[in-house]
Amino acid sequence: MKLERRKNKIVKVLAQRQPDLTLVMENIHDPHNVSAMLRSADAVGIHEVNLVYTKEKFPRIGSKSSSSANKWIQRRKFSSVQECYDTLRNEGFQILATRLDDSARQLYDFDLTKPTAFVFGNEHAGVSDDAARLADATLYIPMMGMIQSLNVSVACAVTIYEALRQRIQKNMYEDSRFEKSRMEELIHEWLRK
Repeated sequence: MKLERRKNKIVKVLAQRQPDLTLVMENIHDPHNVSAMLRSADAVGIHEVNLVYTKEKFPRIGSKSSSSANKWIQRRKFSSVQECYDTLRNEGFQILATRLDDSARQLYDFDLTKPTAFVFGNEHAGVSDDAARLADATLYIPMMGMIQSLNVSVACAVTIYEALRQRIQKNMYEDSRFEKSRMEELIHEWLRK
């Protein structure tokens, strides 16, 4: 009975995964921020994230700080922004870098029901110039206070929850987004975790 409940939970979660919604984490320094971002990604139904580390080491992600979200989120590693973006563009993603610059538009101006990759940068330096320049657009979260930045994990949560809101309105969580054969593979893979 316990196995059957576990399988039912896995099927339900996988059926709501959004394979056309992803994150790019560029040189995120603090493993706790990476873990928090993974937890938010799991909560929203993101299936896979992309790690781009050109200045920092790839982070060690503990199951305690990520509440085991790292177990359920696939991760791809890239050693350059260009390599990551080329891969995402070949997969049909629009790439939106989070950055407050003159050409940035509000998060709420974008159609996030399209295949979308959000780029979040290092806690100190933000998104690199290359990551911003090579993106399809830059976006910002409107803020009304004196401080014009959020912790990267908080910015991530705010951003991807707007994608969730838009996708719920379009019923994108109602039916599995995976082909049947891929869904079966993932169910078996997750049952072994």
